[in-house]
Amino acid sequence: MRWMILPFNRYADFHGRSRRMEYWMFQLLNSVVTLVLITPFIYTIVSVTMALPDDPNILAAAYLEITTNWMSLPMICLALLGLYILASFIPLLAVTVRRLHDRDMSGWLYLVAGLVPLVLPGTVGPNRYGPDPKDPYGGYVFA
Repeated sequence: MRWMILPFNRYADFHGRSRRMEYWMFQLLNSVVTLVLITPFIYTIVSVTMALPDDPNILAAAYLEITTNWMSLPMICLALLGLYILASFIPLLAVTVRRLHDRDMSGWLYLVAGLVPLVLPGTVGPNRYGPDPKDPYGGYVFA
């Protein structure tokens, strides 16, 4: 349990190092909290959609069911999840940077590693995920 809370104790500490145990226990905590807080919302969506199988506006009905009562359990859980995400965002960044430091890598690698694949040009021609969207003839994208 100590490992799960340690990143909150070192809230915005981007210096030093973090062990794998600290990093992965914090990831586990984030996953469990997210799963617990989103489950009532998903349960409500599924139960409303199962109760109204012939309604063409089933998603609108589910949305209306949830949002008409702001103090319902799903809405409270979603609000708590939003607050948790806000509270854990900086510790998540910090523990990731410290984990990279433990591997003798710069913390900036976290930012660069996420951005580099997004700014590189795509594969020319079709690949295993489909045709080239940059096809000069438009391919099937504009068909």
